[in-house]
Amino acid sequence: MSAVVGGLLLWASFPPRPLWFLAPIGIAVIVLALRGRGLRAGFGYGYLAGLGFLVPLLPWVGVYVGAVPWLALAAAESVAVGLFGMAVTQLWRVPGAPLWMAGAWVATEGLRSRVPFHGFPWGRLAFGQSDGALLPLASVAGSPGLTFAVAVTGTCLAALVVHARARRRVLAGAAVVGVVAPLLLGLALAPGVRATSSSATTATVALIQGNVPRLGLDFAAQREAVLTNHVNRTLQLADDVAAGREAKPDLVIWPENASDVDPLRTPDAAAAITRAARAVGVPILVGAVLRNDDGTTSNTVIVWDPVTGPGQQAVKRVLVPFGEYLPYRDFFRHFSSYADLAGNFVPGDGNGVVTLNGVPVAVATCYEVAFDSLVNESVRDGAQLITVPTNNATFGRTEMTYQQLAMSQVRAVEHGRAVVVAATSGVSAIVAPDGTVEQQTQIFTPAALVGRVPLRTSTTLATRLGAGPEIALSGLAVAALGAGLLRTRSSRETTESAEAADEEEIHDGAGVRG
Repeated sequence: MSAVVGGLLLWASFPPRPLWFLAPIGIAVIVLALRGRGLRAGFGYGYLAGLGFLVPLLPWVGVYVGAVPWLALAAAESVAVGLFGMAVTQLWRVPGAPLWMAGAWVATEGLRSRVPFHGFPWGRLAFGQSDGALLPLASVAGSPGLTFAVAVTGTCLAALVVHARARRRVLAGAAVVGVVAPLLLGLALAPGVRATSSSATTATVALIQGNVPRLGLDFAAQREAVLTNHVNRTLQLADDVAAGREAKPDLVIWPENASDVDPLRTPDAAAAITRAARAVGVPILVGAVLRNDDGTTSNTVIVWDPVTGPGQQAVKRVLVPFGEYLPYRDFFRHFSSYADLAGNFVPGDGNGVVTLNGVPVAVATCYEVAFDSLVNESVRDGAQLITVPTNNATFGRTEMTYQQLAMSQVRAVEHGRAVVVAATSGVSAIVAPDGTVEQQTQIFTPAALVGRVPLRTSTTLATRLGAGPEIALSGLAVAALGAGLLRTRSSRETTESAEAADEEEIHDGAGVRG
């Protein structure tokens, strides 16, 4: 039961709840539940903790498609937490256990963020810390380093409980240091992170949230109305600029799926977008679905110039499996008609950077913001601003949109860049480089956000290190796990030898008496 409680505490630490401090407590509860267990029990307890965490975190998956996909995804992702549980049972035996256990969480979290089908990074510990004292650590070691800080605070808290009960004062003192040090480091880094929000070079950005006519999956019936909504809200912004009610933007960002009507094949759609761009007087970054000649589709953002029309494109590089595409479609066709209904999108390539009115911007379309390597590549290749065009209308009024906004806040600190989130139905937001949400829309409400954002060319240590901290922490955890397994084996062999010697002594004694 305690393992499930630990998982529930992890879930409760995630937005929209501002309870980030529950995450270390959840880790501590889970780790204490695993102490003294064997490998099989460790997997079982870890798996239960995973279910306690992920089942309540992911109900948005099943909003319009039912509970089966939601529960299946939670069950599959909980395997990684089960593996963490197995590792912890052995790492308790190794000196410095709290460090290695925290590294094991980083390793198993990294595993589920990569496999299968490019992985599912949702629910990484780092993404629950958008309003927490540990957030500045993301600027040094990225989201894996932030995850490690959360985890090591929790594992040291567990060690403190164990050593305090046993009255081991030195080890208990070391555990206190492990609990307090990440918090102090976060506080020490905070002023430097806040300083990144100021910049000599700025741009005025406008985010357009046109909204959708109704909730649900039937975008085919809504696509013309959704495009019209975004055109009209942009025209309204142009009127506000002309009247002096809003500042003239340098950049205008539309969300993912703003034009599900292919504007490169539909003259009326192209004309409508051009009219909006000419009215506002600057290029628009347009989220569109393009139909390819082979029958596939591409989730694309297009730089739409008011004079020359469509230009640079960035095609979504990591697609949502079982949503935007169906893995092993021919296989699943034998079992379900869904195989013929699932999306047929194809991924793009490139670095995700486009130039909008002279500004190189990173494009992390919706789901892509969860992937470290994608955003890192874009910033390394010169992006001065991060954009997250997204469409969350499918997920209704669930917590999904707030969880995604939290990821954008972590990315802002990680790379020292402003992040602008343009959502079809909300929440759209302007996030400062220190992770502060400066402006935010209401959900399912037509709106436009206009604000000045810094454009930065310098890079954080986290950007420069990339996946290095994750690899190092995972490698150390694996090495410690090997040491723990050797200790277990040595202890078992010693016990078996002692038992054999006792039996031999008893046998010899019986022979003498006879």
